[in-house]
Amino acid sequence: MSFEMDQVRATQEHIRLVGGYLQKCILQLVNRSRFHDASKFDDSEWPYFVAHTAKLSELTYGSPEYKDALDAMRPAIEQHYSKNRHHPEHFVKWSCNGCFTEYHGEMPNRCTLCGYSQMQKEPDLSQMSLVDLLEMLCDWIAATARHNDGDILKSLEVNQERFRYSDEMKKIFTNTVEALTQSARK
Repeated sequence: MSFEMDQVRATQEHIRLVGGYLQKCILQLVNRSRFHDASKFDDSEWPYFVAHTAKLSELTYGSPEYKDALDAMRPAIEQHYSKNRHHPEHFVKWSCNGCFTEYHGEMPNRCTLCGYSQMQKEPDLSQMSLVDLLEMLCDWIAATARHNDGDILKSLEVNQERFRYSDEMKKIFTNTVEALTQSARK
């Protein structure tokens, strides 16, 4: 067997492996598309969403009025976040109020670095997968369509401050929004 034939086989195997991993991504995305936000129909969430969703669509995303309306839905929203991993709030990190050391998972009683006992709870995008992030971004695009003044690019700005993602991540989100919405307009 020649060296060239070995390279052909190695390249074909590489292509097969990449295709297999892409198929796994596709399967996960198909499942996400079928079951996205299914928990909203649970008894613990549905009454809140029925009562408040129409009002939210009239408010500007991220405004004080919007945040007040969300507070009225807090029990359902907390439940929703806990069941749906495409929300950054599904994943939690704790930051020490003394030295800002971060902890994932359960809140520690005391900071192991400075001994301070007060912690700040924050959503944590770093625990999300690319599949989670893609579902999240698609959710954000669709959510802006429900608002009278919805603007996904403005929402990316608001969410950058809210979730503290980098300019580089915001640019990746913007590129993805452009790719997804351009194909929708064709």
